[in-house]
Amino acid sequence: MKEQFHKVSIKVSKLAGSMLAFGIAVSIIIIWLIIGPWTHYSNTWLLVINTITDVVIFLMVFSIQNTQVRDSKAIQLKLDELIIANKKARNAFVGLESLTDDELTEIDAEFEQLLASLKGPSILHKLHKKIDEEKAHRFSLTRQAGKIVGTVFSPFTSEDKK
Repeated sequence: MKEQFHKVSIKVSKLAGSMLAFGIAVSIIIIWLIIGPWTHYSNTWLLVINTITDVVIFLMVFSIQNTQVRDSKAIQLKLDELIIANKKARNAFVGLESLTDDELTEIDAEFEQLLASLKGPSILHKLHKKIDEEKAHRFSLTRQAGKIVGTVFSPFTSEDKK
């Protein structure tokens, strides 16, 4: 039974994310909107679409959650395999997903200290510096664009008193 549910969940998830499903959903909404004036926008008209969407969403949550949990587990197993295969990586990191939030926070703090104690610019330091430079550059471009737009539209927005 569990395997059948998983197979159905995979098929539903693939179908739900397809262009066909999107087209069907849009078609249903258009048909519903067209029927609206004919039914004088009655409460039944509203209740029909509300019920349909509620049922679909309710079922999709379980189906997609099943697929997500399985995919997440597969990714964790792949990462565990890489950690075990890499001689420099700490095997203690295998199975981190089962730790509490406090334990994960402690490990995160350990990495922050390790990063801060590195002598010379590390790859992460270089990456953070590059990100900061890019942010500054984009902010500068945004300010310049704002000035240009202000200059272009100033004849239209200023009130000339003659």
